[in-house]
Amino acid sequence: MFTIHTIEELRRHLGEARAAGKSVGLVPTMGALHDGHAALVRRAVERCDYVVVSIFVNPTQFGPGEDLDRYPRSLEGDCSLVDQLGADLVFAPSAAEMYPAGYRTHVEVEGLSNVLCGASRPGHFRGVCTVVAKLFNLVLPDVAFFGQKDAQQVIIIQRMVTDLNFPVELEVLPTVREPDGLAMSSRNRYLTASQRADAVCLFRALQAAFEMITGGERNAGHIRSRIEAIINDAHTAEIDYVEIVDADTLEPLADLADRQALIALAVRVGQTRLIDNFAVDLTEGHGD
Repeated sequence: MFTIHTIEELRRHLGEARAAGKSVGLVPTMGALHDGHAALVRRAVERCDYVVVSIFVNPTQFGPGEDLDRYPRSLEGDCSLVDQLGADLVFAPSAAEMYPAGYRTHVEVEGLSNVLCGASRPGHFRGVCTVVAKLFNLVLPDVAFFGQKDAQQVIIIQRMVTDLNFPVELEVLPTVREPDGLAMSSRNRYLTASQRADAVCLFRALQAAFEMITGGERNAGHIRSRIEAIINDAHTAEIDYVEIVDADTLEPLADLADRQALIALAVRVGQTRLIDNFAVDLTEGHGD
C-alpha cells in the first residue's frame, strides 16, 4: 500500500490503475479510524479493484470554537489499519495542498445544509461538499462509500452528485455500533467514563422510538417527546436537536404514516457533540 501526500502523486497512481482497467473505490475520512471506517474499507475492497482511502482533517467544515486543533490524528496507525484491510492507497494531503493560496471556490447545497446539524454548525456542510467535490474530481471514483451515521451528510452529498452530474455511485453502509449500541465515532474518545455511560442514551432513545413505531405510533410529536425524556434523564447529556424529518427533503414531519422518515438527533455529552439516527420506511408495503 502507498501513502501519498500530493495531488500529483495521486494522479500518477490512479492513472496507472486505470490504464490497467481497474475500477476505483473511494472511502473519504478524517482519520482516527475505527471499526465503522473499517467496514467501509472492507466493502470498498470487495467491490472495487483499486481502493483509495483519503485521510484529511478538513478545516473548512469546522466553525469557530470547534475542535479542529484537537481533533484526533493518528496517521501512522490509520495507515497500518488500512493496509491490513487491503486498500491500495492512502491520500493524506495537507491543508495547503487542498486549499492553496488564493483558493476561493466553494460548493453548497441550498435548503438541505442549514437544518439539523447545519443549523448548529453554520457553514459545516459547505465545507463538507467542497472537500468531497474536490476528492471526487481528483480520484474520479466509480463508487464512494459512506456511513449511515452521517445521514444528513449522505443526503446532501447525494443531492450534490445528482445536481452536478458527478459520475459516481454512492454506497451507504449501516451504522456500526459498540456492543452497548453507541454509534462509533472518532469523537467518542473525548468522553470520560461517566460521559461514556451517559452517551448510550442516544441509542436507547432511538430504540424506544423504534418500539413506538413498530407498535403503531405515527404521531411525530409523541415520538419526539419520548426521545427527549430518555435523553434528559442522562446526567451529562444536553439536547442540541431531536427531529423527525422527511428522508429526502429533511422537512419536519407531523405524522409518519405513509412516509419515509429520518429520526435524527444531536446531543452534547459533556463538551462532546454526538449524532445518531435511524431511517424508517412506512410507505405502502413497508414498516408494519
